[in-house]
Amino acid sequence: MEIERKFLMERLPENLESYPHSRLEQGYLCTDPVVRVRKDGDSYYLTYKSGGLMAREEYNLPLHRQAYLHLKQKADGRIISKTRYRIPLSEERTLELDVFDPPFAPLCLAEVEFPTLEAAEAFCPPHWFGKEVTDDPAYHNSVMSKMP
Repeated sequence: MEIERKFLMERLPENLESYPHSRLEQGYLCTDPVVRVRKDGDSYYLTYKSGGLMAREEYNLPLHRQAYLHLKQKADGRIISKTRYRIPLSEERTLELDVFDPPFAPLCLAEVEFPTLEAAEAFCPPHWFGKEVTDDPAYHNSVMSKMP
């Protein structure tokens, strides 16, 4: 189960490049339910996500590079490219900050994952987070990939 809250980021943290980060590229084979392929550095995955906003089922299956490249050609819609920064918020929480490449730039979207719904609901975002968009499906990458 994936449980996460999402926030728009209007300004980026200082020294962003000092945090661990990787380049992500992903394409969507299906958007309802979500079936995507993703390249994260030198790792490749096929992911299934059920419907939902804050909480949904998620399964990741490893792929080899050739399978990823083959399936990527079958993606419906845009391929999304972004840089993901992993910024510690506390001992328990890490912010995953996605800085999108064109055509979605200058979009910067923050995601924080939680072990339970109760923990997600109790989370108080830092003052430097922007507007919460957890309940807005327009900020799901699968929906964005279908934008003209």
